[in-house]
Amino acid sequence: MKHLLLAALLFFTGAVLRAEDTATPSVDELEAQFKAAMTGVTMTGRWFPVKDGVVGAEKEDKYNIVSVEKVGGSSWTINARMRYGGQEAVMPIPVQVKWAGDTAVIIVDHLKMPGGNAYEGASFSARVLVHAGTYAGTWSGGDHGGLLNGLIVKAAPVGGDGKNGSNGGGAAN
Repeated sequence: MKHLLLAALLFFTGAVLRAEDTATPSVDELEAQFKAAMTGVTMTGRWFPVKDGVVGAEKEDKYNIVSVEKVGGSSWTINARMRYGGQEAVMPIPVQVKWAGDTAVIIVDHLKMPGGNAYEGASFSARVLVHAGTYAGTWSGGDHGGLLNGLIVKAAPVGGDGKNGSNGGGAAN
C-alpha cells in the first residue's frame, strides 16, 4: 500500500510539474522574431577575459546593433555601430544563426579583423545565445578569449539631432 501511495503521488506531482506543451514556432516565425528583437537595440552587460584557463576581472560590455539581415540559409549580417581604429562606423559582421529550440545561437567563425590596431590579423570566433531579452556566450581570438552576458534593450527613439545618445560600442577588448 505504501508503494502504491508513493507511485500515485509521484504520478500526480509529475503531471503538475510537467512543462507546458506548446507548439514550437516555425523557422520563419523564429527568424522574424529574431530580426525584430535584434534591430535597433543595445546589448549591454558584462564580459570576463579568459587567458590560459584563468577567468579575469569583470568588465562592462556594450554593442549597438543597428539591424540584422538574413543573407540566405543560416547566414546573416549583423550591422553593428562600433568604434574601431579611432573611427565610429556601422560595420557589417557576417554570422551564422542556428536554432536550439526557440533560442537563437549567433555563431562567428574565424572572423579576421582588418588592420590598423592591436587586433590586426587576429581571427575571432564566438557563440552567443539570444533568448528573452538576454544574451550569454563565449568568444576567442588570438591568444585570449572571454565570457559575456547581459540584456538586450531597444534603443531610445532618435532625437532631433539624428543621434540616439549611444556612445558606440563593441567589445574588441
